[in-house]
Amino acid sequence: MIRRLLCGAALLACGASQALELNEATEAQLDGLRGLGPSSTARILQAREAGPFKSWADFMTRVKGIKPATATKFSAQGLTVQGATYTPESK
Repeated sequence: MIRRLLCGAALLACGASQALELNEATEAQLDGLRGLGPSSTARILQAREAGPFKSWADFMTRVKGIKPATATKFSAQGLTVQGATYTPESK
């Protein structure tokens, strides 16, 4: 819990507009995103071991539970895939 608070505080200090690249994010950085818990983070890291995510569509296909609504929320928090933010057209 303390780790999540510290990660959240660090993200706020960096500014909400600070981009966080999914293919480079650490476990702590991912845990700092609202809506991601330890099990979701573990699924993301496990899927990433097979290779980097090529797009938001690739991310949503390979990680159970990631749908357009959650992708929109993560993108609004600064998460990017290959430098791109999520838009419904980027499916």
